[in-house]
Amino acid sequence: MKKVVLAVGLLLTWRQLLAQQPADTAHTQLGQIVVNAPRIEKAMMHVDLKKIPVNTAQDLLRKVPGLFISQHAGGGKAEQIFLRGFDCDHGTDVNISADGIPVNIVSHAHGQGYSDLHFLIPETVENIDFGKGAYYADKGDFNTAGYVNFATYDHLDNSLIKVEGGSFNTMRLAGVFNLLADKSAAKRNGYIATEYNYTNGPFDVQQQFSRFNLFGKYNQWLNDKDYVSFQASTFTSGWNASGQVPERAVAEGLISRWGSIDPTEGGNTSRTNAALTYRHQASGDESWQSFFYYSRYQFNLYSNFTFFLKDPVYGDEIQQKDDRSIYGFEQQYTHDYTLGNSRLTWQSGAGLRLDDIQDLELNHVYRRDTLLNRLAWGSGRETNLHAYTVLTVHTGHWRIHPAVRVDHFIFNYQDKLKPANGEPGVTATRVSPKLNFSYSTGDIAQWYLKTGMGFHSNDMRVVMQQQGKDILPFSAGADLGVVLKPAPNLLIQPALWYLYLQQEFVYVGDEAVVESSGKTRRLGVDVSMRYQR
Repeated sequence: MKKVVLAVGLLLTWRQLLAQQPADTAHTQLGQIVVNAPRIEKAMMHVDLKKIPVNTAQDLLRKVPGLFISQHAGGGKAEQIFLRGFDCDHGTDVNISADGIPVNIVSHAHGQGYSDLHFLIPETVENIDFGKGAYYADKGDFNTAGYVNFATYDHLDNSLIKVEGGSFNTMRLAGVFNLLADKSAAKRNGYIATEYNYTNGPFDVQQQFSRFNLFGKYNQWLNDKDYVSFQASTFTSGWNASGQVPERAVAEGLISRWGSIDPTEGGNTSRTNAALTYRHQASGDESWQSFFYYSRYQFNLYSNFTFFLKDPVYGDEIQQKDDRSIYGFEQQYTHDYTLGNSRLTWQSGAGLRLDDIQDLELNHVYRRDTLLNRLAWGSGRETNLHAYTVLTVHTGHWRIHPAVRVDHFIFNYQDKLKPANGEPGVTATRVSPKLNFSYSTGDIAQWYLKTGMGFHSNDMRVVMQQQGKDILPFSAGADLGVVLKPAPNLLIQPALWYLYLQQEFVYVGDEAVVESSGKTRRLGVDVSMRYQR
């Protein structure tokens, strides 16, 4: 029997009807975008967010031109990401953050750089900043194919309630509530947002997928020079996965097209975030910013890729478990200078990220409940210290960006399946220079050349097995392109790009083995075109 999904949506708003956004309803128009602006992509993203609605946080990734995602395990896992010839897995070669909080999880139980964005509520996202390649000094680990940073609203003008429903007991409730509605209190803003999703899905085994989100944000100007912002969020999700099925099982009638061989695949996950930003405007040309963040993360996934190949009695189901706390700090300094007809901006930053991993597990299990064998089990700490400096020179039609970034890693891992005398820590350092140019020819075209090196770290279990060798593979790349605006409502952006990735070793989380992936070279063409009537 063919099953067709029918979706019915109902939208209710509190205080007044809104279109799709809880804040400013004024739409950015393509004709308003200036070609010689420093970041044209940011202006274009405002157009995309206003015109094309989304229903999930992962859908927001599709806003990045040339980035594709796919879901293969029932909505609870992070989506697979594809960008610039990369199968980036769940984030291995894309640096992803939200309001500056890193989303990528290092040394993750399922895959290096695993990036689950489901803690974001789409209605709270104001802008998406992105860049392709490794040309940005403030982006570090995993920034090889590119980066994406989501920015939530700092203030709201209205509140919003949204109710959506569909077949298979599908529902979504979302609410965004302005807590400081007094227009005279323009220097204080606060709101909360919440979201609940549920669906049984079209499969024979009910998916029973549920996800709950809660988010709050407050910011205030303490005086004319000092600004503080605090945000906190929590999210939890559980599901039964659809899983992979052999085609012959469907052809022979053993299961239906919507059936499953192992009905116990699925999992649960949660993440709680807190972040504090303090900004001091020393003068019109000089500013400091301090950023602190904390994340509490848990992950529990049950998968079965080979069914009864290895264990013909109990099956091949595996459990991947991750339990950790993440601590981070970022200090940034910016100073603007004027020299004759030229303008210079110097920006430097330094910070750290510490992953305190209490538990990393890969287990052979039977129907989630019975532990048959531990394949990998450990704990540890992974620390990333970094610093960068970048100079932006704007003279005439030229804009020049030389920059350099330094990352230092400290890996400490305790294998609980070996004697408890511990293993020595391993350190590694990566230096990543960048040099970018752009040239504007009036309001019609902006040419650019971007060059730089990046990297992504390897899993700490790889680090130990490789004894610290070949653990920070670097990338080197270049982009040559132009942004054209031949008509007021037409924008065209062609580019040639090249990307080289050094020899690396990858920890296969599903098998607890290390594989060599070799060197890779990629050469491509990007063409992006936008037209608005």
